[in-house]
Amino acid sequence: MDYMKEFERWCKLADSETVAELTAKADDAEWIRYYFQGPLAFGTAGLRGTMNAGTFAMNRYTVAQATQGLADLINREAGNAARGVLIGYDSRNNSPEFARITASVLAANGIKVYLYDELRPTPMVSFGLRHLGCIAGVNITASHNPKEYNGYKVYWEDGAQISLEQAIVVSDSINATDIFEGVKSCDYEAALDEGKIVIVGPKLDEVYLENVMAQQVDPKAIARTADDLKVVYTPFHGAGYRLVPEVLKRAGLKYLYPVPEQATPDGNFPTVKSPNPENPEGFALGIELAEKIKSDLIVGTDPDADRVGVMARGKDGKFVTITGNQMGALLLDYILTAHTENGTMPPEPFAVKTIVTTELAAAICRKFDVKLHNVLTGFKFIGEVIYQSEVSGHGSYILGFEESYGYLKGTYARDKDAVVATLLIIEMASYYRKKNMTLIDALESVFERYGFYVEKTVNVTMAGLDGTERMAKLMAKLRENTPKTVGGLPVVAVRDYKEGTITAANGSVTPTGLPKSNVLCFDLEGGNTVVVRPSGTEPKIKFYLLCRGENEAEAKAILAACEKESASWQ
Repeated sequence: MDYMKEFERWCKLADSETVAELTAKADDAEWIRYYFQGPLAFGTAGLRGTMNAGTFAMNRYTVAQATQGLADLINREAGNAARGVLIGYDSRNNSPEFARITASVLAANGIKVYLYDELRPTPMVSFGLRHLGCIAGVNITASHNPKEYNGYKVYWEDGAQISLEQAIVVSDSINATDIFEGVKSCDYEAALDEGKIVIVGPKLDEVYLENVMAQQVDPKAIARTADDLKVVYTPFHGAGYRLVPEVLKRAGLKYLYPVPEQATPDGNFPTVKSPNPENPEGFALGIELAEKIKSDLIVGTDPDADRVGVMARGKDGKFVTITGNQMGALLLDYILTAHTENGTMPPEPFAVKTIVTTELAAAICRKFDVKLHNVLTGFKFIGEVIYQSEVSGHGSYILGFEESYGYLKGTYARDKDAVVATLLIIEMASYYRKKNMTLIDALESVFERYGFYVEKTVNVTMAGLDGTERMAKLMAKLRENTPKTVGGLPVVAVRDYKEGTITAANGSVTPTGLPKSNVLCFDLEGGNTVVVRPSGTEPKIKFYLLCRGENEAEAKAILAACEKESASWQ
């Protein structure tokens, strides 16, 4: 693409507001080159980018063009259009507008549209499209990214994100569709009046909430501690603001304290630098409130309410973060323990985690004789295992989780769900409270029983025009010069998911058994692992350090050594 010619074409054909934005950037050659270098990559995670003019950004034109690509995919088979598409959106700036544009393009292509009447948690798109029998779903969200971003996630009829093959079809269609002249659209209000677009309201919320409530392992646990359990909650200005409090109320929680400054939707996220529950600094207002009301627990959900973070008091009285890996392990251990104690363990139980998620899960599953599936990064792969279990008629899904604070119990959805996760976290906290234990005490108990596991994700940003090239060079270098040791520990096997191979230290090669992906895993002596993976949604290389030891000091020493060596690769 000739970026300068495309820029000039936009200046002629775009709407007046966009032209004004472009005119202000007319002398910024680097900006023009970056945002007109080509289209945003459309993958299994859809689109994600900053909100501004240009082909390499999120705006009304790129959203419409992507939707035309989706419409082309849907209309490849007869009958799909009548089944329809469910559209949801979060609290981000422009999300409602992008949702309406998506609806108008789909309707113009003869596809039935269902549109939520206001923002909803991401899992409600996955759940809702399955409940309505839709062929696909779209959610306008950029998850936990900063306020400048928005995104476009596509789900298929099984409730999981689309496959790589489907993403390629959409991407090819985008590339073949003129962004101004090749997109079909119609008047939104007219399509609404004609019934081509149907607004979905609170009735579907009720069905969703019934499914969430059904995931409690012990439905009476929260009520038993309701008189003395206080919980501070922040939706980080996002979509969890209504349904998370509602589900906790229904479970019997009496004392829930939303953080007032963060309790209502706001796409500017004015109280945080980034609305990411992985970042402890975002919980500052929550800590203030927790100190005031004497709460031991703070829960935060991200803007689209598919991820949840927790802070709990340590023995010194200060609040500490429970990481995504730690919370996943806590939930898995609690659910399996509660099922065992209650005599409710389902037949052929199994759990699912991603290859970059703590191996503590494997130790827990071994103890309870539960099968554990390892899948590629992305909840769609967890959803695929659930689907395969249902098709085969074997296995009972217990829990799926990933290190980035995403959890799902139940098969009503095929994506992570902060609403059900929050419910289970409070149930678990209530269970341990009856034993005079905090969640920090529970975590220490897990380490005592299974060994000490510590994990860290190091993000190396590679932004700019040459970012993609730099990431490719780093991955190529590691493949060509595979390290024999990392952090002083011998490499016992290299898992190269791009090649689909596991190469042991003795030279033997076996298949990974997973789809191909640009990921390298270095398995080290003692059950430690270092994973290198380019991000699919941001210009970053991610280093996942998964370490273990007989005690905290040993595990942290191994982690520090692995982090130091992996830093030299960058």
